[in-house]
Amino acid sequence: MNILVLNGGSSSHKLCLYRIANELPSHPPKPRWEAQIDWYPQRQEAVVEISTEKGEQHEETQAVTDRQKTLTAVIKTLWQGPFAMLAGEADIDVVGHRVVHGGQTYQQSVVIEPAVKAEIDRLSELAPVHNPVNLEGIELMEQLLDSVPQIAVFDTAFHSQMPIVAQTYPGPYHWFEQGIRRYGFHGISHEYCAHRAAQILDRPLESLRLVICHLGNGGSLSAVKQGYSIDTTMGFTPLDGLMMGTRSGAVDPGILIYLMRRGYSADQIDQMLNRESGLKGISGVSNDLREIRQATAEGNKRAQLAQDLYLHRLKSCIGSMVMGLEGMDALVFTAGIGEHNPQLRAATCKSMAFLGVRVDAAKNKVASTDEDISSADSAVRVLVIHTQEDWAIAQHCWRRLRLRSHASQS
Repeated sequence: MNILVLNGGSSSHKLCLYRIANELPSHPPKPRWEAQIDWYPQRQEAVVEISTEKGEQHEETQAVTDRQKTLTAVIKTLWQGPFAMLAGEADIDVVGHRVVHGGQTYQQSVVIEPAVKAEIDRLSELAPVHNPVNLEGIELMEQLLDSVPQIAVFDTAFHSQMPIVAQTYPGPYHWFEQGIRRYGFHGISHEYCAHRAAQILDRPLESLRLVICHLGNGGSLSAVKQGYSIDTTMGFTPLDGLMMGTRSGAVDPGILIYLMRRGYSADQIDQMLNRESGLKGISGVSNDLREIRQATAEGNKRAQLAQDLYLHRLKSCIGSMVMGLEGMDALVFTAGIGEHNPQLRAATCKSMAFLGVRVDAAKNKVASTDEDISSADSAVRVLVIHTQEDWAIAQHCWRRLRLRSHASQS
């Protein structure tokens, strides 16, 4: 089965082609073909990178006036030109899409039909940056591949069965009745890392209490118990919880009321909270922790504050996850910062020494992905896992088509 995965965002598209035979492999395989498109609308350009399982690599900058035309041209390299892996578009068996918001409607992946598209469109109100892009990719595949089945895999689905106490905000109850509740995001990553942690530890997932730290430009934590998310830091929107690259994370809502009374509009507040806060807003340097660390080394006090505040908020949120789980078997670090920042991992774990968390300094310093970096005497295992959302989406597609095939045969 040839599975094409589209992982679309506001500033980039990632595409992967996987081939899965009759059984899912026990470990994540490398894609047969993958492409990354980074959009630069101000320059009307896109940087396109393509690589194949044969080791071929290609990078170019293209002028862009129509994103769909560029995306179409990149997809067609699958069966046209020097990087062709397929005889034609008919060789694609299914297309999987990451869809950010599934609301209360979708608690698992689904085959995309007109009603599903309509609901994704309706939920764009809650995810205005991402859901329209996801829908655009779905409609493009309909044009390119005609009747090839498509699967929507929702970022909110993994958190959709959280206990009602974790879903509910302590405002008027009619908020909850109107759908104002904690949805959570990064669910595809959290779900993948939970299963991968169980593999690494060689324990049943149902026996584990996990705190998963997805730390990138956006960041969220999840508390996973018996294979289910029971709490998470992102909420009604991806703005809640941790301090992030440009997002504030949780702030006193009274601040927003104060700003509105001072004459700030909803759009201005949205801009501040989502694009001018977090690491970038505090440091005045960058949303990139690596650049902030360099500025700190050069004596920049605001950069130092940004770094310290990021760690302070992370430790505070981990504490709330541990309390909800009533203990912890493993702490997982993933995504760009989580996977590549040993200093942050060490500082975070040092603060949990009273829980018996101990990291092997040598392993932490040179940690490769999917590795246990805790010391032998640690009461809690500490893992570094390379999140593979695209492979997780491909697995959902494979399972969903198998179910559909069995259902049609019965």
